[in-house]
Amino acid sequence: MQIEGKTAIVTGAGAGIGAAIAQRLVENGASVTVSDINAETAGSTAARLNEIRAGSAIGVGSDAADETALRALIAQAEVAFGPVVFYFANAGVGLGGGLEAEDQAWETAWNVNVMAHVRAARLLVPGWVEKGEGYFFSTASAAGLLTQIGSPTYATSKHAAVGFAEWLRVTYGDRGVRVSCLCPMGVNTALLNAGDDSDEETSRIAAAAVKTSGAVLEPLDVGDMVIDAIGDERFLVLPHPEVLGFYRRKGADYERWIDGMQRYRVSLGG
Repeated sequence: MQIEGKTAIVTGAGAGIGAAIAQRLVENGASVTVSDINAETAGSTAARLNEIRAGSAIGVGSDAADETALRALIAQAEVAFGPVVFYFANAGVGLGGGLEAEDQAWETAWNVNVMAHVRAARLLVPGWVEKGEGYFFSTASAAGLLTQIGSPTYATSKHAAVGFAEWLRVTYGDRGVRVSCLCPMGVNTALLNAGDDSDEETSRIAAAAVKTSGAVLEPLDVGDMVIDAIGDERFLVLPHPEVLGFYRRKGADYERWIDGMQRYRVSLGG
């Protein structure tokens, strides 16, 4: 599917992976609406993108999990650039460590990491089916294929994000709607690095589990892989190729995999 000349929305794009995806989209000719819960960072990212290509981006402060806000976001993108063809459900949170994670952390993780995807798809997919063209790109995590030591909210919600993306592809992939699911391990973002200095032991262990399991990539490197995946219309996007090996071993011998993960957790002090 061609990117040049198309309209895209990227949520959680004030920094990190979202900002990197937005930059690579602009560099490949798309017009991008940069959305973030923080309007200031959304505006800063959009300004930087407009330095790369004038008039290529707008920044919008928006809650990706709120349906009313999503309607307004889509409308703003369409007024600025035309019909939305690409939607990157990238906003995510990593709240809640251990079994003691409170209900509010669970609710926020579920709303941002899962229901934000569902609500956006409800608004966009029917129109894409009518037109025979659209692309829903979900940012999940390797935690959605494996697990996340230290954070039950993240592990559970990211599993659900993968499941929803998979369902979308199965249900609409033969009706003109492309669907991809991005599942990285460690990427050099504030979300990952915040765990290093956290007061919560479970958060520190969660960050250590990610950083010691593979290379920590730069966001723009992940952005390059996203562009490649769009060219291939590939469903599962694995910036860390070793994740596929881990996933295969998990499926081949679940009990052995769980035993190994328990030992890994203990080695991290969990």
